[in-house]
Amino acid sequence: MPTGVALRDARAQLFDAAERVLLRDGPGGLTSRAVTTEAGVAKGVLHRHFADFDAFLAEFVLDRMARIDAQAAALREAAGTGTVVDNLTGLLTELFGSVALAIIRLVIARDELRSRLRQVRSSHLPILSDATAMIAAYLTTERDLGRIAVDADVDALAPILVGSGHLLFTDREEGPPDAGTVRRIVTTVLGDLTREPQP
Repeated sequence: MPTGVALRDARAQLFDAAERVLLRDGPGGLTSRAVTTEAGVAKGVLHRHFADFDAFLAEFVLDRMARIDAQAAALREAAGTGTVVDNLTGLLTELFGSVALAIIRLVIARDELRSRLRQVRSSHLPILSDATAMIAAYLTTERDLGRIAVDADVDALAPILVGSGHLLFTDREEGPPDAGTVRRIVTTVLGDLTREPQP
């Protein structure tokens, strides 16, 4: 493989390759050689941009976690529109139907990666912690708007929704659950806390 390949954006190319390898081969298949082979570049390209493979993985995870920040912004903007159940159903489906599940497995599998991520973001389980904070903030806004009960414990509801969503999407050989299944979980968790007409 040529070593003088000029890359327009080496980091993005390597991150995209890592995502493809992770989704296809799982955490155990994600090696520096697998990433550079997938990206079609010499192995030295990765080491020119990152101190070591764990540094690369940490940056890769942080890059993909930035998508959750975008989802959080979209969810905040959705407050007061549609229904709370539909908004949360859409969020959980988008969140766990993406690369997020594979990244969670990767973080759990690699102690050094977890340690590096903790230095940057204080959470013990990135993505799950971020999703919990995002949903708690959204539910707080909806509570302030009067669309869920004033006594709703958003700090308890958020991790229940995230944990339920995570379990629902994990290890499903038949593929991801349909929207109706996700909606049923959200409806069950929220119970009679919603203060809006249901479709």
